[in-house]
Amino acid sequence: MDLFNRVRVGINAVPILSPLTGVGQYTYRLITELQDALPHKPWLFYGTSWDREIRTAAAPGARELNNAIKRIMPHPHLITRFLKQTRFSSGVHRHKLNLYHEPAFLAYRFQGPSVVTVHDLSWIRHPETHPAERLREMNRFMPRVVEHAAHIVVDSEFVRREVMTYYGVAGDRVTTVLLGAGAEFHPRDAAECKPVLDRFGLEYGSYQLAVGTLEPRKNLSTVIAAFAQLPDQVRRRFPLVIVGMNGWGMERFSESLRHMIERGEVRMPGYVAQEELPVLYAGARLFVYPSLYEGFGLPPLEAMACGVPVIASRRASLPEVVGDAGILVDPADDAAIAGHMQSLIEDDDLRARLGAAGQERAAGFTWRKFARETIAVYKKVIAHVD
Repeated sequence: MDLFNRVRVGINAVPILSPLTGVGQYTYRLITELQDALPHKPWLFYGTSWDREIRTAAAPGARELNNAIKRIMPHPHLITRFLKQTRFSSGVHRHKLNLYHEPAFLAYRFQGPSVVTVHDLSWIRHPETHPAERLREMNRFMPRVVEHAAHIVVDSEFVRREVMTYYGVAGDRVTTVLLGAGAEFHPRDAAECKPVLDRFGLEYGSYQLAVGTLEPRKNLSTVIAAFAQLPDQVRRRFPLVIVGMNGWGMERFSESLRHMIERGEVRMPGYVAQEELPVLYAGARLFVYPSLYEGFGLPPLEAMACGVPVIASRRASLPEVVGDAGILVDPADDAAIAGHMQSLIEDDDLRARLGAAGQERAAGFTWRKFARETIAVYKKVIAHVD
């Protein structure tokens, strides 16, 4: 019997229990695509229990337990990790798992072969963009994780080079598997967008969009600085909408932000429902994403799939995603970003040309292809098991 037909995969599904940001989206798409593509449905670890069914909320009491540990215990992260490791190991034994995929960096101890996804090395390359607690955790565990992984999956060639260079990992242990844009990200006309846009008080084609967790690495302060340079009438006619969860480091944003919010020129709706996000993309006049460092960058890909012109950073992995189908900029140059915003607002031909080019490029990035290439990694790993 073929070895792969006997594979029983375990996946850490904790990232899908909270609102889906980058790693959560990756994990959700990985799980949903593999449900029918593997010989046996994967077993999913939810921190305190295992299941084969997809959940989107933590078990009752789990969050309260974590909060209690944080309040009363020294070194709470080490304690919660120990407890999760215990539950993880018991499930591995009970379900006879022989391959483990960790989609969120910090793999648990596992006696068999493991595949670990490393999305980026931002805690190393840009430690100033992470809270101290996160840095300590990543620096404590990641060297062992990388050393013990049978194979490492990365989101881009940029991250592959980073992992090989920093950790000294051989090239045949690291595989690039590009992410995808879901079918829900596609162009929509004004009538399709109207119900959602009305809820946010927006008009089709009359706002500029930025998407990302509100934290320093996403460089939203530069987006705000660029927007502030636009003429008053442009800011009023084409407000800036920033969609994303509150992160940390919000105090770094400029004081002028408060005034622009008061005037309605900047709208910050926070995290929006997954079914609303594609509509917000499709209704935007342009999308701006000058992130300082990304392992892939799903938002610009999703915007391109919706036929919306993109302004993105030329750093890290983003050129691999955007290519020549968008405008690549120095993420520190707010004046240049402001100029490109103005051009895309005024130049209908440029906007149409970039919108079409982005849609064509995004069509080459699919979650089905992502799953197929991930399974190829599993087969490679299983083939080398003694």
